Amino acid sequence: MASRTEILNTLTGWLSPDDFKDYCPNGLQVEGTEDVNRIITGVTASKELIDAAVEAGADMILVHHGYFWKGEDQAIRGMKRARIQRLLQHNINLVAYHLPLDDHPEYGNNRQLADVLDIRTPRPMDGLVWQGELAEPLSPSELKNRLSGALERVPLHVGSGPENISRIGWCTGAAQGFIDKALDAGLDAYISGEISEPTTHTARECGIHYYAAGHHATERYGVQALGRALEAAFGIEHRFIDCDNPV
Repeated sequence: MASRTEILNTLTGWLSPDDFKDYCPNGLQVEGTEDVNRIITGVTASKELIDAAVEAGADMILVHHGYFWKGEDQAIRGMKRARIQRLLQHNINLVAYHLPLDDHPEYGNNRQLADVLDIRTPRPMDGLVWQGELAEPLSPSELKNRLSGALERVPLHVGSGPENISRIGWCTGAAQGFIDKALDAGLDAYISGEISEPTTHTARECGIHYYAAGHHATERYGVQALGRALEAAFGIEHRFIDCDNPV
């Protein structure tokens, strides 16, 4: 067993959330029990994840997408009320890290995605965007197949570029707008989670392969790495629950 305070202090030391100007509060969002034996990790603090955590006897839920986003209605009603009420009824802590978890050099979504896709020499490029190399060049269709197999989701491929892809840029989630950074670096392909209408034209006209591999699918791995690290540090139980999302 570990205390909530110990866990939060450790996470603050690892992730340095105060260094980020984010769209939501990072860290503890809903307070539950002080004593933590079991942590459930997931991508988004949906009602489905909360219900699964209740069933699993969780003391803490750790996610990438939590609550209280800038610009949203601040009233606690409807869907938000139902989610928070469920947490409070079962005395479960909700802890969320957004940009700090994307950016972390070891536990971050971008770093973890490199391992999942077997991208070599992964390194930050500019801001949240990373770059690396494939061990062997792949054709555009071969890279699509690798993404499909690793992420269990068929990506959308648009654009055009070299017949053999070696140098790749990526940023998980809704980072299609960073495609210009990959272009400026002269990369062969850029991977993110989502796609917008202008992304297609940029990829086609500027000669780069773009893969929209899924917001949820690309951001499943950082929170799992963080959960495993907490399990090792405190000797508590960790379990990842994947509530599927096609986006």
